[in-house]
Amino acid sequence: MSTPMTAGPSTPGTAPAGPRTRQVPAGPPARFTDLLAAEWIKLRSLRSIPWFVLFGTVVIVGLNANGARSARADWPAWPAARQAYYARFGALDDAFTRPAAMSMLLAMGALGAIAILSEQTTGLLRTTFAAVPARREVMAAKTVVVCAVATGFGAFVVTVSFWLDEAILAGRYGGVGIGDPGTLRFVLASGLLAPVGALVGLGLGAVIRHAVTAMVTLFVLVFVLPSFVHDDTYAGAVVSHALPFPAWSCLILPDGMHGMRYPATAGGSWTVYALWTAVAVLLALAVVPRRDQ
Repeated sequence: MSTPMTAGPSTPGTAPAGPRTRQVPAGPPARFTDLLAAEWIKLRSLRSIPWFVLFGTVVIVGLNANGARSARADWPAWPAARQAYYARFGALDDAFTRPAAMSMLLAMGALGAIAILSEQTTGLLRTTFAAVPARREVMAAKTVVVCAVATGFGAFVVTVSFWLDEAILAGRYGGVGIGDPGTLRFVLASGLLAPVGALVGLGLGAVIRHAVTAMVTLFVLVFVLPSFVHDDTYAGAVVSHALPFPAWSCLILPDGMHGMRYPATAGGSWTVYALWTAVAVLLALAVVPRRDQ
């Protein structure tokens, strides 16, 4: 009678069974609010950002306040006709001057470029995409955070400049109220320059991926082109009206006060704001997720 064979501890030719690895269930996917919080933490953790925002606020508000201060000092020497004109139009113009508007575009454009270039140059963006493979959602969250910070900056700076201008000019004229004709459009157009500039900078940084080149391109778009393109011809007017700074210049002027051969319209200028913002955002969403960061 045969004896049943018993299995040994291991069968020859086979590796002993090791300890089983325990499968840890994956956590829930990142929500968009989580991405927003992460992008906000990354942006504010940059040491240069708080100083950059503070310096930009002081410079822009100072430029506007200096215009009002100069007008107050020169007021007694002006003839009555000029005083009447300034009381109606010039005082509002000093609430947010052209140098201040150009400085805001440049500053916020640099902020938007820094938001993306700081991660590309350090490799943090690659780490972010490894943790969150949904690249377009990450870029959408970054866009929302940059836009929100720039919008808050623009609203604060324009509000402070407007009321400081009124305080400096108090006693020289009757004052400009927020409900006066053209005032609300002036304030909105000036404040919205900040998010437009920031998103344009974000788009340039996403496409170019080189800090110096992105900043030079931003400077050309904001400062050089508006300075050298003349709107006395139809072709020049088309190019000029399609740029953000000339669009702002049109929006702050009262209706019928343009005095140009080919004047822009308020609706067309708002469209320029929207188109520059949309193109910059679409570029960032389309280009960055397709590249190996």
